[in-house]
Amino acid sequence: MRAVVYDEYGRMPSLADVPEPSCPAGGVVVAVKATGVCRSDWHAWMGHDPVPLPHTPGHELAGVVASVGAGVRNWAVGDRVTVPFVCGCGVCSWCLAGEAQVCPDQTQPGFTGPGSFAELVAIHGADTNLVRLPDSVDFVTAASLGCRFATAFRALTTHGRLESGQWLAVHGCGGVGLSAVMIGVAFGAQVVAVDVNPAALERASALGAAVVVDGGAAEDVAAAIHEATGGGAHVSIDAFGSPESAVASVRSLRRRGRHVQAGLLLGPKSTPPLPMDLVISQELEIYGSHGMPARDYPAMLRLIEDGSLRPADLVGQVIGLEEAGAALASMDRASAAGMTVVSLGAGHPGEA
Repeated sequence: MRAVVYDEYGRMPSLADVPEPSCPAGGVVVAVKATGVCRSDWHAWMGHDPVPLPHTPGHELAGVVASVGAGVRNWAVGDRVTVPFVCGCGVCSWCLAGEAQVCPDQTQPGFTGPGSFAELVAIHGADTNLVRLPDSVDFVTAASLGCRFATAFRALTTHGRLESGQWLAVHGCGGVGLSAVMIGVAFGAQVVAVDVNPAALERASALGAAVVVDGGAAEDVAAAIHEATGGGAHVSIDAFGSPESAVASVRSLRRRGRHVQAGLLLGPKSTPPLPMDLVISQELEIYGSHGMPARDYPAMLRLIEDGSLRPADLVGQVIGLEEAGAALASMDRASAAGMTVVSLGAGHPGEA
């Protein structure tokens, strides 16, 4: 089969012919119809999040079940599916409680094994991890959900407990951040969007952000948010992932506010100097958010089906598999194009 492969960190990935994956017991092989290009893949390619080499990236995917392993009960060849980027083992106490996103024996396509920049990808624990796609949700849209949109959705609903009328601060307007802006507006929140890229702020405004803050020009981002919101955000999400954005997110909260860390903080940047004096004195809540388990997808998919959420609007460009390597390598450069999705014969948003 065709797959995008790199054999050295930072070296341009190339399209290659590689062996097809075998179908694992309890799992399936999915024929990939579309897959997102995500900054998390870029971190792995750079060696910030080490992966086995040579490696095929890709963890945001949608497609059709091509083969089914022994022991799978709920899935058949031909089923239209997507999958969270964190796949639980299906048998530990965390998975049995529905919390596969923190499974200690988790697998992640594109990180622990070959990913979805390929015509076929193996998925373990099918009965725990696969999500059935409604016919009205096309593959390109579904591929944009698996990491960034689903992460933002769970961050704001499960951890942020965002309510209509509350202020939401979004630090970083990439894929996760713009998803958070869209979701916040759909829930009736007033959104403050922060970024250093004027084009990204323009996109956030178009999605309904009430206030935008230029993080490169503002002397104090947290102070600007406190002024704009009349006392600080009820919920703030660091969707970028840096010590500066994490600290600004916590400092931008009003008393008893909730900070959610969704952007990755890796290596020497993994321990930012959070203002714990404010966390104590103002009774702030701090959460990490690691994707979303398959069991939580139906609520999000219902809102997509009824038009309350429009993730297809966040897809900026659809490219072919032969262009995926260059797209991955460019993820360190700011862009307002929106999410890039690789199509393997999946059509475009609006097509099943």
